[in-house]
Amino acid sequence: MATLALVSAAPVLPRSTSQPARPLRVRPLLPAALGLLALLAPLAPVRAQAPAAVQAQAAPEGVVERVARTGTLVLTGPMDSAPLLSLDAQGRPQGYGVEVARRVAAELSTAVGRTVTLRFEPGGDPLSLGQRLAEGQVDLACGIPFSWERDMSSDYSLPIGLSGLRLLAPAGRLDGSPASLAGRRIGVVQESLAQTELQGMQPAAKAVAFPSLKAAVTALQAGQLDGVIGDTLLLANFARSSGAKGLAITPEQPYERYAVACLLPENDSAFRNLVNLAIARLLQGYIDGQPEAVAAVDRWVGPGSPISLPPDRIRTYFETVLLGVEAIRPLPAPAARP
Repeated sequence: MATLALVSAAPVLPRSTSQPARPLRVRPLLPAALGLLALLAPLAPVRAQAPAAVQAQAAPEGVVERVARTGTLVLTGPMDSAPLLSLDAQGRPQGYGVEVARRVAAELSTAVGRTVTLRFEPGGDPLSLGQRLAEGQVDLACGIPFSWERDMSSDYSLPIGLSGLRLLAPAGRLDGSPASLAGRRIGVVQESLAQTELQGMQPAAKAVAFPSLKAAVTALQAGQLDGVIGDTLLLANFARSSGAKGLAITPEQPYERYAVACLLPENDSAFRNLVNLAIARLLQGYIDGQPEAVAAVDRWVGPGSPISLPPDRIRTYFETVLLGVEAIRPLPAPAARP
């Protein structure tokens, strides 16, 4: 059973032979050969042990082993990424990514046979996320957009959603086309996919980099920018939950689409398998109409949320994600014997 706990350091959540040579040619070489074997003999045990030592050094502790030892699963991520991850009024992490992480903790609890506590560590520099995962400082980050560059040094789970890059701007000012961005001051998060995409599709735009999407949207509301390009889910949440009026998200189709998933340490298949199993259970539960799964997803991205995605659209995407894996449903009870 997974539990949530509070620690003082940060907000937390409550693997063909040749013919033999003629004798006259062999005998003069025997003394030298035997002498060489005698010299090599003392080295044989050392050479046999070297690969084992190297193998031991190349097998660091995986997340499953660490969780079994500590009873703690550490989640990280940017704290201004609602509805994926943010802090509530009491400073506790919340969001769709947290919901997924809770389910991963529960899956781990079953696997290791002990209670697993989910603890949250602030995201810090997004560029260092892969290094923190590799060093075991954190275990996973849920709600992270897929990128091939990140995938070279970390692993991704099954997708938990689909998003893309779009423009947030005063309604009627820009139509969202690349041509409409020329000469405009467009806010982007520094070193982000949005910054790269803007430079590629409209070099004449005046890109203004910010440390976070929230800072960029704040500058837009203050009239310092013509628009902000960023993740559609995050932009929609900022626009609707902050009470901002007169802002619109364009164009209708994103500049670029990508999956949203959990980022994991590279080459830790035992952990990745359990993460994927937990995600598959949630997605299958939503497809099957299980009230608990439906409520867990809809709270953050479905009807009534700032995102307000139609249930049919959510179900269709979840079905697409699960096309390549086995459906997870309870087996029917065995028939009673007469």
